[in-house]
Amino acid sequence: MAAARELLDTEGPDALSMRRIAERVGIRAPSLYKHFPDKAAVEAGLQVQGMTLLAEDLEAAEAEIGVEAPLLVLAHTYRRHALAGPHLYRITHSRPLARTALPEGLEDRAAMPLARAVHGDIDIARSFWAFAHGMVVLELDGRFPPGADLDAAWRTGCEAFAQAIRNKPRGDTA
Repeated sequence: MAAARELLDTEGPDALSMRRIAERVGIRAPSLYKHFPDKAAVEAGLQVQGMTLLAEDLEAAEAEIGVEAPLLVLAHTYRRHALAGPHLYRITHSRPLARTALPEGLEDRAAMPLARAVHGDIDIARSFWAFAHGMVVLELDGRFPPGADLDAAWRTGCEAFAQAIRNKPRGDTA
């Protein structure tokens, strides 16, 4: 997995092949199949790494959150996480998630800091995640105009979601 991650980080997802991974560890490609049944299993392992890192990053950020702007803190952390490892981010968040390969509870663990920040409102949590993911992908793809104030866009989005949380009755989380 370390060789696959190194290859992903340095050359991107198109470089991931069983042959290239095997070369990195100094074995022949057929021998790699003793460890992984196929490339999808390698990608699933990378998704586990990506989801674990996201969970750790968000948990660390959550521990630092005061009463002010918890969504902004989580959004900043999510953005920093994605920009620090864009290829791992894309493997983890822009492809179908290999849920059966994830350790039990990992997906929920990664979602819990946001769920707590939105008081368990699943609709707001999903909408906020879509906002954050969209912002990150647009930034990674260079789709914002030069000089665009992305920090202001993130703040505006977070403030809108915070307002939605304040305006929604507490018992209404469906």
